Amino acid sequence: MQALYTCLGDLHDGRLLLIAAMICIVGVYASFSIAAHAGRSERRARTSWGLLSILAAGATAWATHMILLLAFQPGMLSGFDPVLTVLSLIVGLVVIGIGMGLSIGRHSATRRFGAGTILGAGIVGLHYLGQASYRVTGETHWDGSLVTSSSVLGMLICGLSIVSAGARRKPLRPLSAPLLLLSIAVIHIGGMLAMQLLFDPSISLPPTALSPETVAPAVAAVSLGLIALAFVGLRFTINAKLQARRDQLRLRELASVAIEGLAVCNDGIIVSTNASLERLSGYEQDELIGRPIASLLMGQQVASLPLGEEQDAKLLHQQNQVVPVRVVRSEVKLGSKAQTVIAVRDQRERLRTEAHIRVLAYTDALTGLANRQRFNDLLEEHAAACAYGVECFSLLLLDLDQFKAVNDTLGHGLGDKLLKAVAERLTAISNSNDVVARLGGDEFAIIITGRTDAARQRADALLEAFSMPFAVDGHMLGISTSIGIASAFENGFDPIELTRKADLALYEAKREGRNKYRLFADELSLKAQARRSLELDLRHALAHDQLSVYYQPQVDPRSSTFEGAEALVRWFHPERGSIAPIDFIAIAEEAGLIAKLGEFVLREACREAANWPEATRIAVNLSPIQLRDRQLPNIVRAILNQTGLPAERLELEVTESALLHDDGVTYSNLHTLQACGIRIALDDFGTGYSSLSYLRRFPFSKIKIDRSFVSQVPHDADSMAIVETVITLAHRLGMTVTAEGVETHAQLHFAALKDCQQAQGYLVGKPMDAEELRLQFLEEKQLKVGT
Repeated sequence: MQALYTCLGDLHDGRLLLIAAMICIVGVYASFSIAAHAGRSERRARTSWGLLSILAAGATAWATHMILLLAFQPGMLSGFDPVLTVLSLIVGLVVIGIGMGLSIGRHSATRRFGAGTILGAGIVGLHYLGQASYRVTGETHWDGSLVTSSSVLGMLICGLSIVSAGARRKPLRPLSAPLLLLSIAVIHIGGMLAMQLLFDPSISLPPTALSPETVAPAVAAVSLGLIALAFVGLRFTINAKLQARRDQLRLRELASVAIEGLAVCNDGIIVSTNASLERLSGYEQDELIGRPIASLLMGQQVASLPLGEEQDAKLLHQQNQVVPVRVVRSEVKLGSKAQTVIAVRDQRERLRTEAHIRVLAYTDALTGLANRQRFNDLLEEHAAACAYGVECFSLLLLDLDQFKAVNDTLGHGLGDKLLKAVAERLTAISNSNDVVARLGGDEFAIIITGRTDAARQRADALLEAFSMPFAVDGHMLGISTSIGIASAFENGFDPIELTRKADLALYEAKREGRNKYRLFADELSLKAQARRSLELDLRHALAHDQLSVYYQPQVDPRSSTFEGAEALVRWFHPERGSIAPIDFIAIAEEAGLIAKLGEFVLREACREAANWPEATRIAVNLSPIQLRDRQLPNIVRAILNQTGLPAERLELEVTESALLHDDGVTYSNLHTLQACGIRIALDDFGTGYSSLSYLRRFPFSKIKIDRSFVSQVPHDADSMAIVETVITLAHRLGMTVTAEGVETHAQLHFAALKDCQQAQGYLVGKPMDAEELRLQFLEEKQLKVGT
């Protein structure tokens, strides 16, 4: 310690020591500032400023060393070897340049430390070459251990200086310059302490040695250059800070209007945020800045985020709430420095919207029950579970029996409220693990766990529940339901097949009178197959003219005069034989063939009747589906034009049931046909609903009394009274009357006695083909009853 004090205090000029320290500080600052500016520059400018920073670093070390040597006062003449002096500067620049070059960039701490030790080696080399150039009138001796220890310690400190300069943690970076100054000081002081000078008057200075007065101006020039570079570096630093501040301010202004939360990060540390992120996280800006982004995004590291690709993450709110977010990382250049920007988008509203959309997608909007898509998904899940041995289930399909009448008479608004009430009652009856769904219209489905017995019990409970009327908007609505049941245990696990079987059972329940349930049985499949086969044959029959038209005569019971006939379709199958209309008319309606079938009968009947006497008429039945076809008047007119039959000789028969669900089209069609001269007859009168209102509303020219009343005449007084009343009513309304189902002479006589204009039945004549009709009635033109 005494030696150090003597060396610095007694053997050095204190003023020059202070100047050396100042030059060292200024030079280090200049080299660091210019190096930082080089890092912010591009291409050639980067290289140029990088070389200048190396020059500044080397010149700093050399000038500091030379000033310290000039400050040294050994008490004898001294000078400097010019070659070694210049060589010390060159060696210092080269080795220090290598060290600084290796330290530039984002390298590991180990590499930066190695680069720093090389830089320190350059300072050591520069120092000892400079000391070797120092000449005195005496001998120079060295303390080798001190030289080694000071050199190694200085290199290590220099390595730590470079490590701290590139540290990720900002608090360590300001230590870089002081450590470099300490490294230079250790190397110089160690070298000066290790050098011992012994005066020898016999030794003189070499003639080439430069005196201190000669070297001092050169050192001063270098020092002034370093001062100038320091000012340049100061300007660069100030400009860089101002530009960074402007860039950050501009970025924050832009970020403040962004909906997404934005965090500008440097090495994973938040350096700036926008107002959206503050609102999203619940933290103030001061609380966010300096915070690791991973702590906000619950462990999500910046390096793990793909550049430019959104990724799901979770944000920890200030109140310890977890907020679902989407994040994306991008690189933004602020001034000359790239910054990482993390955009954070709140996903709560999107997730709520998606959840609501899923509810809408899988829920019936009217009733709140599962819709058809959701039902199909759940049916597949139950089927898969049942196939793997989990408890099996049964499928119940329900159809409301009188719902269409409610819709037609009371309106769709009240019908919708009824559907809601039905859904509530179904839910109340069902268990919590049941699936209750509305498939559409008035169709519902229920999936229950358990086998056939459980399904039977549930179906009984449903029928009992529907026995109670529904109170809707002041109306007491009594509707029933038909139920089809298929058990997965007995009918397999295929959802499509199971639904088909339950649907067949439902169809059977409705066919048998409704308000009941039926379980699927194999014979239902056989019936369905038979119906399908019959449908295919019917399509073939229509396409290949295998259908024919028969005619049942109608006569005046008072004079036995032939007045016309009713056209009836007949089907003689090449393999099945004669197929009754009751067996294929319903199939034609279900399969959408009734319009084509009806048009065929109408065309054939009109073509045949066109050859009959002018006083005769042909009667053709219209199905409810034909009546609701807006093109019906055009079709009828076209057929009349094609066949040449006058419109007044055509009579179209409709049943009361066909008028029950009139939506206005039936009414319009009938009035249009009547205006063309076509007669409209009400068939099966007395067996439908609200008959008198139909007589007033629709343009009927004839009433046909149903055979169920005529068959009881004359021995049943009630039937006789009904028939007499209908005939009287028709006459008062200006309509003619036909008695259907006349099979006895007594019935024919009663019809004649009561002034009934027409009689039709097996007594008059069974349905026959056109040839037989011509032979029996058109040629003889007189009915001979009983012959």
